Amino acid sequence: MTQRLGQFAFSSFARLCSGVGLLFVVAAAGCTSTNIEAAAPQSGTVVGPKDTGSYPNLNIPRQQAAEQFTDADKSAKLAQLQADQATASQEVADTSGAPDAAQLDNLAKTHASDTLKQIEGKCDLALDPTCK
Repeated sequence: MTQRLGQFAFSSFARLCSGVGLLFVVAAAGCTSTNIEAAAPQSGTVVGPKDTGSYPNLNIPRQQAAEQFTDADKSAKLAQLQADQATASQEVADTSGAPDAAQLDNLAKTHASDTLKQIEGKCDLALDPTCK
């Protein structure tokens, strides 16, 4: 039984290796090309990293991408935002410019008839100054 198990394991391993070997041969055959020079980059263009023959210096301190906010800048911007917020909330609370109920009732009564006059071609210069 041990012998059969060994034969099975060895034959499976042999099949796997031969399959990988065959795959390698097919891949290598597909990678050969006669037009390599045409695929090469033109002179003067950098495609990837360039080997300078030395190690890069990683001890160079990084530069800031932008100037950092100071505490004075932060407080000024915060004060501006709070002022804008107060103005916006005051505009919402201020209803002095809203029409009253009587104006809205009058508009509701006359709007339909005024619109029908314009549609039917009965011009009213008060409604449409461009009407002739």
